[in-house]
Amino acid sequence: MKNKTTGRIVKLVVCIAVFGLALLIGVLTHAFDFSKLNFNFNYRALLKVVIMAAAVIAAETVISLILTIPKPKNHRLRSVFSILASLLKYIAFIVILCWGLSILGVNVSTIVASVGIIALVVGFSAESLISDVVTGAFMLFENQYNVGDIVEVDGFRGVVTSIGIRTTCITDPGDNVKIVNNSAMKNILNRSDKLSRSISEIAIPYATDLEKLESEIPALMDRIYQTRTDVFKAPPRYLGVQALADSSVVLKFVVDVEEKDIYSGARLLNRDLLLGFRSLGVECPFPQVDVHPDK
Repeated sequence: MKNKTTGRIVKLVVCIAVFGLALLIGVLTHAFDFSKLNFNFNYRALLKVVIMAAAVIAAETVISLILTIPKPKNHRLRSVFSILASLLKYIAFIVILCWGLSILGVNVSTIVASVGIIALVVGFSAESLISDVVTGAFMLFENQYNVGDIVEVDGFRGVVTSIGIRTTCITDPGDNVKIVNNSAMKNILNRSDKLSRSISEIAIPYATDLEKLESEIPALMDRIYQTRTDVFKAPPRYLGVQALADSSVVLKFVVDVEEKDIYSGARLLNRDLLLGFRSLGVECPFPQVDVHPDK
């Protein structure tokens, strides 16, 4: 909560700084003709501005809270709600700015008609901002990814928790949040479309009767699946001998799971295979050192 509050304060300071810079450029370049403005500043007008800003912010907050109430299972609907919540913040800022200037007696239409030079300067400086907004719009229309999807971007893998006008937030299993500009969301690997596979490799002694063990594996796979139907989408599959290690034969197994369970699925499969092999009389070996004393 503290980080969010700090972030909002920083955004407010940045907005004020940008507005002040734009106003300064307008004065120096004579883009603003203040002789045509009917500026009537007084404390009563300032109070009206404060009340108006509070009302707009309250309305934006209420609407944003309403948008968070529905919890649609459809990822695309969740993406639409997330973008609408982000868009509301920008709309609220524009409304407060224009309405506030009108209350103070500033002819907003005159300013809009006089900001050609500033618009040109800001246009070049805001190239990345425009790129983020346009990319976000195309992303939504093309349905490349949605809120709730599991994606991988530049080696960072996590769940898309929110999509805004400018940025996308991705949260990994450790609750680390990566904020990526929409224009930087390239070469995305969306891992939510199909089932993923958890992999397990387990070693057995060379002395094990491999043919007998392989004949018992299908029944073991069915037993494991019956106890893990909440995670495993099908019985685990035995793929064969993966490697001939120094002191063991390595067998490989895979199981279909949802992407969010890919790591927990591997841990569960490792455990169940270890206990299952023990029940079959096969103990997993461990490295040993033979010492031969000199005679």
